Amino acid sequence: MRGARYAWANARRLQVALAEAGIAYRHHGELAPTTELRRLQYAADDRNRVGKRSRAVLDPAYVAGYVREILDHADLGALAAELPHDTTTALLCVEADPEACHRSLIAERLGLRHGVRIAHIRPAR
Repeated sequence: MRGARYAWANARRLQVALAEAGIAYRHHGELAPTTELRRLQYAADDRNRVGKRSRAVLDPAYVAGYVREILDHADLGALAAELPHDTTTALLCVEADPEACHRSLIAERLGLRHGVRIAHIRPAR
């Protein structure tokens, strides 16, 4: 977790808050980056002298590794088929820029290969 500012995104707190609001929650751990991939991104952040909270993009080596190791093996077709068609689904992230999060890679593939309409919500700056 990324500090007190993002305590709301703690998995248990988030699940409770969503349930209280009548919003379904699904966790897809198979889409999480491996420890090795996270270390690759952290090393790139160090080289670029950028912190996790201020990263604007993912390192190309991380992206390639994530696609090869995770996305290429994930059954996003099944995930897309599960999505309700009468409501909105969200991939939650605490990054200010979608391009700084692996979820943007998932969203992009869902859009390109499975026709899922994607809209990124960005904070006002």
